[in-house]
Amino acid sequence: MPPVTEARRKTLTYTFEGYRGGSREYRRLLTALFAAGVATFAQLYSPQPLIPQIARDLAISADRAALTISCSTAGLALCTLLWAALADRWGRVRTMTLALCGATLLGLITPWIQLYPLLLVLRTFEGAFLGGVAGLAVAVIVTEAHISVRAAAAGLYISGTSVGGLIGRLLSGALTELLSWRVAMFSVSFTGFMAALIFIVLMPASHDRPCQRAAASAPYADSSWAKVGALLRNRQEVTLFTAGFALMGAFVSIYNYIGFKLQAAPYHLSPFLLSFIFLIYLLGTVSSGFGGKLAQRGGLKRVFLAACLLMAGGILLTLARPLPLVIAGLALLTAAFFAAHALASGWAGALAGPAKSQATALYNSFYYGGSALIGWGAGLLLPHAGWEGLALSCTALVFFCCLLSALYLPSQGADTAG
Repeated sequence: MPPVTEARRKTLTYTFEGYRGGSREYRRLLTALFAAGVATFAQLYSPQPLIPQIARDLAISADRAALTISCSTAGLALCTLLWAALADRWGRVRTMTLALCGATLLGLITPWIQLYPLLLVLRTFEGAFLGGVAGLAVAVIVTEAHISVRAAAAGLYISGTSVGGLIGRLLSGALTELLSWRVAMFSVSFTGFMAALIFIVLMPASHDRPCQRAAASAPYADSSWAKVGALLRNRQEVTLFTAGFALMGAFVSIYNYIGFKLQAAPYHLSPFLLSFIFLIYLLGTVSSGFGGKLAQRGGLKRVFLAACLLMAGGILLTLARPLPLVIAGLALLTAAFFAAHALASGWAGALAGPAKSQATALYNSFYYGGSALIGWGAGLLLPHAGWEGLALSCTALVFFCCLLSALYLPSQGADTAG
């Protein structure tokens, strides 16, 4: 066999079309990315069911306890673009590995920090590291998977993020009743550590060539920032970014603080029972795809606005006293939110033309920014206005999103997104 020359090595690099379905490498890629999704979102949202326990244990307000979520999502929102820049120089898989290791290490340390402000700082850095996984996973799929199986690979990764978020919430909620919230958070991070090991061991050798990619994109660096500026001057894109910010903020706020309502009279739910509420998230797996099918028939704008109105209806149902109605409200809110989010995120890219990457990054930044800012700010209302004031404020936020969307989003959105 003739030796592989530098020219032949370049030829082999350029002709790589991605791992095909059924191959050993493709199965390893799927398993590794699924594990990365589990590790990321289990750690990101593990404190959510623990917020009432954190508030009581540390004798702090609900909004301060919710900062354990808001700080991490803020770190993720602020640093996603920075990780993308680092990946251009260092390689996507290597950058994801660094990000996952850093986040997991911080996740194992953070629960034991006694000084609460320092704990929040470490949660912020943990979220910043997790942004390196969330922001690069789909790009890794595009590089490593054959075009015929990329959609399936991306779907499995997204399933991993859903499963990870669910595992993190259920495990931490169940353990905090038996042990402490610190042990519960540590246990979730240890689960993330095991998932990170699976990613490192199983991830196939990368075919990403960061030096070549950076050199090829260097002449267009200025145009990338120009695209960002153009998107921020586009009313339709800004409307969708605002929708992501507002809808995610309202959704996270309800789940952040619903524990205070359901652990008080007349419900007195234990943390263990309360954690099972997060099983409702499974509805989002179904509704996100179902919303897309409805949009193809009824029009994207009409279905999006309907999903937003159903969100508002779900929030209002949580004001009811009977527990079954509260649960029904959470179910309606969850199903409608994931449908609206799936439509808005796809619509932002579809309207962006050649700036799809920048539109997706900006949408995610606004989306997680809403989780961080509104998810924290809503807690300021709880001691003064109670659950009624918090829920009505979130409802008003969703109605504002509906009004803005009705005014500025194009009626032919279904065709555009197609």
